[in-house]
Amino acid sequence: MIALGSDHGGYALKQEVIQYLKEQNLDYRDYGCDSEKSCDYPVYAQKVAKAIVSGECDRGILICGTGIGISIAANKVKGIRAALCHDTFSAQATREHNDANILAMGARVVGPGLALKIVDVFLHTEFSNDERHKNRISQIED
Repeated sequence: MIALGSDHGGYALKQEVIQYLKEQNLDYRDYGCDSEKSCDYPVYAQKVAKAIVSGECDRGILICGTGIGISIAANKVKGIRAALCHDTFSAQATREHNDANILAMGARVVGPGLALKIVDVFLHTEFSNDERHKNRISQIED
């Protein structure tokens, strides 16, 4: 299950991601927001992060205007490794090396076409299980 969240700046791109997930027959849960009306991104970052930490969802996707604020807010939750990615290489690397469990994107930074490619790479790339990377993740968690 994939947890989704956005603020008003990421709402339209989140709708594009939802359509992609439906087309791929991937299960998701939308934690808001529900419109382009101004709202606060930390609320949605917390909801998505808590869904992942609780085991309700496996991975998450968060979107705001730049992706910066929403990723910072998500990373305040212990056990979350949210990665801000604006290219497919970073999405692949953060899954393989960091076992990132949340993808953050900026709707004002990437267009829908690239964003969906980033989502695809993030969702279909597995953690490498390399001992070097496991050790580093343990250091982050500690």
